[in-house]
Amino acid sequence: MGAALRRIQLGSALSAFGLGFTVPYLYVYVAQVRDLGAGTAGIVLAVFAMAALAVLPFTGRAIDRRGPLPVLIAASAVASLGAAALGVSSQVSAAVLAAAVLGAGTAVMQPALATMLVRCTGTATRTRAFAMQFFLQNLGLGIGGLVGGLIVDTSSPASFTLLFLIEAVMFLVLGVIAATVRMPNVPVRTPETVAGAPAPRSGLRALVSHRAMVQLCVLGFVLFFACYGQFESGLAAYGTEAAGIEPSTLGIALAANTAVIVVAQFVVLRLVERRRRTRVIAAVGLIWAFAWIVAGYAGLGHSSQTMATAAMISTYALFGLGESMLSPTVAPLVADLAPESMVGQYNSAFALCKQLALAVGPAVGGPMGASLHGPYIVTFVLFSLAITALALRLGRRLTPVQDQPSLAHVPSRVVAVSVPESAPAPVAAAR
Repeated sequence: MGAALRRIQLGSALSAFGLGFTVPYLYVYVAQVRDLGAGTAGIVLAVFAMAALAVLPFTGRAIDRRGPLPVLIAASAVASLGAAALGVSSQVSAAVLAAAVLGAGTAVMQPALATMLVRCTGTATRTRAFAMQFFLQNLGLGIGGLVGGLIVDTSSPASFTLLFLIEAVMFLVLGVIAATVRMPNVPVRTPETVAGAPAPRSGLRALVSHRAMVQLCVLGFVLFFACYGQFESGLAAYGTEAAGIEPSTLGIALAANTAVIVVAQFVVLRLVERRRRTRVIAAVGLIWAFAWIVAGYAGLGHSSQTMATAAMISTYALFGLGESMLSPTVAPLVADLAPESMVGQYNSAFALCKQLALAVGPAVGGPMGASLHGPYIVTFVLFSLAITALALRLGRRLTPVQDQPSLAHVPSRVVAVSVPESAPAPVAAAR
């Protein structure tokens, strides 16, 4: 499946490249360029997130029933339509509707891409495939943001229209590339495949009964709440208010974050791919706890402005190091926990937890980072330590191969390496 995997990775990278053109400038575009006001810009960003929450509960079942390929093609077309519409929206209603369409399309694309990666890899190769996807997506976002910065002109709405049209074209390119991918035929296990055994349960009830997956979803929520949910809200507010850094320095800090991911990804991969996944995730919690302590020094340590600025940039860089350790561990673990017939639903459930964290994180962290500086740092140091505790607890529920795929002597292309604990005993034994 090497050719199919390469095409999936290429399409994923190009879609991230398109997103990089608009994500950093969406607020400025709505509030200032279209002169719709800060309130409308906030509504547009909220609708973008809420649309994802609305469609993700239905995405997994569609992927498992129809296959990830047609779902991805449809999602890329919807996202392209939303991006093009947003680029020409000059009224509040049009901007809100376009943001909803764009948010729904981009939200569906991620679990569909993840499921395609699962179908084209085995247990032994899945870790590197997801690490490569994370690397290419960050590289695409970074390059797209840099190129977009050379095009934007706040006095010219046409320059922003061009950005959104480029994004729309990149989504269409993703759909075209996906249409050329030949997915492997993965047989879905039916009652007839296990003689005399009742059909295994599927759907939300089966997922909720799978305690390891539930614990992983809780862990995922805390991960994204304590890191990604703070980048553009609480941590940015804390850096400018408590540490007194210039807003332009935030761009340097984000660049440092991306640079660490790009430079460290494959070095880190070699170090972690033969270690237990839950131990690696636990180490991420400790690294992020230290990152928040460094941020605390920047804003509360009464140091010089130069030291405070360096500390804030170091905080973002430490977050990047942790992110590079998560990419080859968390997403492949979701795939390895999923039964054959529920890969899409498991990926969508985890994506929903991520989206919830990204919605709640700014709402909680933004006000705290702006005014409650000490409590803000203490809160997220504790959340980071909770990551370590939750990861170690999850490790007790995983099989040795699920926690450390390198223990598998023979690579397998079978996705179902775990069965919800409430499944009937004959089915579990047969699997």
